[in-house]
Amino acid sequence: MSKKVIKLLFLVMIVITSCSKENTQEKNSIVIEDSKKDPLTPAQINAKIDEMLTTNHIFNWRDADSHLLWSAVIHGNNVLTIGFGNSKNNFQREQSFNNAQMQKELVAIVLKYEGTTLDKVLIASDADLNLIDVIITKQETIIALRQSKYIRYIEPADYRYLEVRNAQNRSSAGTSSGCGFDAEILATADYTATTPNAKVPWTFTQHNIPSAWTISTGAGVTIGIVDTGVSPNQSLLGANFNNGFSSGRTIEKNGVYVDSIWPWSTTTDGINDLCGHGTSMAATAAAPRNDKGLPVGVAYNANLITYRAAYNVVLDGFQEQEGVKKAFTALGNNARVKIISMSMGYIFSVGKIEDAIKFAYGKGKLIFCAAGTSTSFTTFVGVIFPAWMPETVAVTGVKEGTTYQACSDCHTGSKVDFTVVMERAVSGNTVPVDSYYENQTDYIGGSSVATATTAGIAALVWSKNPSWTRDQVLTKMRQSASLYPNKNADYGYGNINAFLAVQ
Repeated sequence: MSKKVIKLLFLVMIVITSCSKENTQEKNSIVIEDSKKDPLTPAQINAKIDEMLTTNHIFNWRDADSHLLWSAVIHGNNVLTIGFGNSKNNFQREQSFNNAQMQKELVAIVLKYEGTTLDKVLIASDADLNLIDVIITKQETIIALRQSKYIRYIEPADYRYLEVRNAQNRSSAGTSSGCGFDAEILATADYTATTPNAKVPWTFTQHNIPSAWTISTGAGVTIGIVDTGVSPNQSLLGANFNNGFSSGRTIEKNGVYVDSIWPWSTTTDGINDLCGHGTSMAATAAAPRNDKGLPVGVAYNANLITYRAAYNVVLDGFQEQEGVKKAFTALGNNARVKIISMSMGYIFSVGKIEDAIKFAYGKGKLIFCAAGTSTSFTTFVGVIFPAWMPETVAVTGVKEGTTYQACSDCHTGSKVDFTVVMERAVSGNTVPVDSYYENQTDYIGGSSVATATTAGIAALVWSKNPSWTRDQVLTKMRQSASLYPNKNADYGYGNINAFLAVQ
């Protein structure tokens, strides 16, 4: 054998050996420290989240190490949300020419490290957004995914931080999370009568809404309400939506919430409100100017599209967060919708909800979100998610009086844009509203009612100026507010004067 042939064979052997070593190194390149091979307990996970909240005043799963992230996935039904894209702002399928290829590559990583098949891994692939939900068990999978150039974020999709924190089950949480079916007789000081036989809530007068009605009633504008649905027992939000001075408008009810602890369940529980909160928000924004002696809504001639998107107002868990995502993308895709109002939230960001809100915002929607109302869940945070997002307008409630004072339960902060007077100085009564039940009334308070009220005022402004853009409507609202042009550190531009806003 010639020296040339021997040399060639020697080089081939070197290449083969080198490739073999590279493959072995690639396969074994992810090494887990012994101290991180077991998942943290839920208590340990929450302690780390609390530490980051205390230090940074905000928590995002992007800042968590892979061990913490994996631990939360393990304690959250093993469900992981993968948000992908060509850049951090590339969240829409329609703007990603290679979205299918990106998804294919990421799924391949999951399959490789999980050692399983597609049917055992993929729960859902969003039609509008660059995100998928998958089942994973191994920390190596998370580490490998984070190394991909296509990852925008990966998050535990069903870790229930608040449920762990409060050591109580989901059903009991609902009792302190904005739900209730009680009716209450209104104090005569809390309303005035108007034709044909409706009650005007006292807070409307604080914002000159009755005067604004001489110019605009919201006709031609459609408001989307993302909440817990609408009561089937309140005909003013059903068959009598066009009662009294309200006419020529529609209410459309949708249900995207799946009432199940299992993320892979897909059957929704319908359109009806089983909490009470969504009914109050819909009534505040657009209940008819009726002849039944019940409270009127702000934009009593606006159209409504409601979504039952969650069990209650605290978005803790996969199905609540998935429902809100679906509601925002659907409303974003609906050309009739100009305004979206959501009086629900969470204490830290949720990637899929962020994506959905950005999607709706990109479609020109004006989005109002509640700054937060303190319960046993949220007393330790300021303005909650998603109200802190730049794509949303944050609203909170204040007490009656000449100086600004937050309502007893309302959150404030630099992210707040507007305030609504919704708590009486002496009695402490809040805002009169149509009850969950027919021919009954109730009171509703907090940043929730403030948000729905503000959405209604926006509808009055947009109805008066149908050719305006979202930014023009928002600018007019700001210019009418009591603190404009100076933005207060806690109360934003303050209380809106609806009459000035529609002029």
